[in-house]
Amino acid sequence: MINNRKCYLLTVIILLFIGIHQPIFAQTQDTQTGEASWYGSRYHGRKTSSGERYNKNDMTAAHKTLPFGTKVKVTNLDNNESVIVRINDRGPFVGDRIIDVSEAAARKIHIRAQGVGNVKIEVLESSAELASAQ
Repeated sequence: MINNRKCYLLTVIILLFIGIHQPIFAQTQDTQTGEASWYGSRYHGRKTSSGERYNKNDMTAAHKTLPFGTKVKVTNLDNNESVIVRINDRGPFVGDRIIDVSEAAARKIHIRAQGVGNVKIEVLESSAELASAQ
């Protein structure tokens, strides 16, 4: 009986922990604001989390929770420049940054020189919408 209670309690704790830490951005929120960074030559040609090779010249990005293939509009809030990128990697894992864009995308929205910038990201097409359209 005591072992059953311990198992039950442990299961409840695990489920609460998982439930609290599950990413909710991908399911419920279409926009997000925060800090963006970029990555380039150092990772060029390496495999991304999605399995494809990173190309610093493609309009791609890394996000912690959005499904691979999701298209998002990234707008630099300091100059209103924007770019559409496709999520193909996971990250960023530094501070409170919300997205890592490719070097080409960083150039287009003018955050390459600073390394980071304040942005708004808007989900345009999720990978689920893309799959259902085919």
